[in-house]
Amino acid sequence: MIGILIVDDQSLIRAGFSALLDAEEDMRVLGQASNGVQAVAQARALKPDIVLMDIRMPQGDGITAAEAIAADESLGHTRIIMLTTFELDDYILASIRAGASGFLVKDTEPEELIAAVRIVAAGESLLSPSVTRKLLAQVAATKPALAPERPAALESLTEREREVLMLIGTGKSNAEIAEQLFITPLTAKTHVSRIIGKMGVRDRTGLVVIAYESGLITPGAVPAPQARRRSLD
Repeated sequence: MIGILIVDDQSLIRAGFSALLDAEEDMRVLGQASNGVQAVAQARALKPDIVLMDIRMPQGDGITAAEAIAADESLGHTRIIMLTTFELDDYILASIRAGASGFLVKDTEPEELIAAVRIVAAGESLLSPSVTRKLLAQVAATKPALAPERPAALESLTEREREVLMLIGTGKSNAEIAEQLFITPLTAKTHVSRIIGKMGVRDRTGLVVIAYESGLITPGAVPAPQARRRSLD
């Protein structure tokens, strides 16, 4: 059962999402909140698996609330999906740095919302290629004249893990990574989990920023790892 907390300052949106998700056999809406302060308090009390969080709210915005939830060790399993009015939201980068695992526009189709909750609850991130491109453009704009920063943890990655990180940076799913590198989806998932552990981020969404800020990938670049057709490592 996937426990969900819905956070939005509009009661109609909260009610609509709640009715939709509660109707699913594997989902249960544990509570609702109308602002960021309530969101943090509810998250700590209810320990949800997923928080659907509006970015722009009075009395504590979604980004501040996401930071508090992500920093709480007792909520290590909780994943945050940010709700935005437009895909071009200026807060995408800040949300990822705060600990969000993905983004949804508020007028998304019901089946897409349901699928998104399941995807993030399973440990995946929710970054479409279009959102990834916009995210990377924002990263580039914040550091136009600075040399790339390379975290020391990058040196601990194997050659294969660097290849996987580059593909994560372009928004590819585990299945797409497996296809491009000629490895199994399970192996791709294992590589992703190890990279997340080595880089010290919550999930693969944070890896997108690391791949870009470190200079591992560059604007408009398409990584071309040397795939080993017979390799299953």
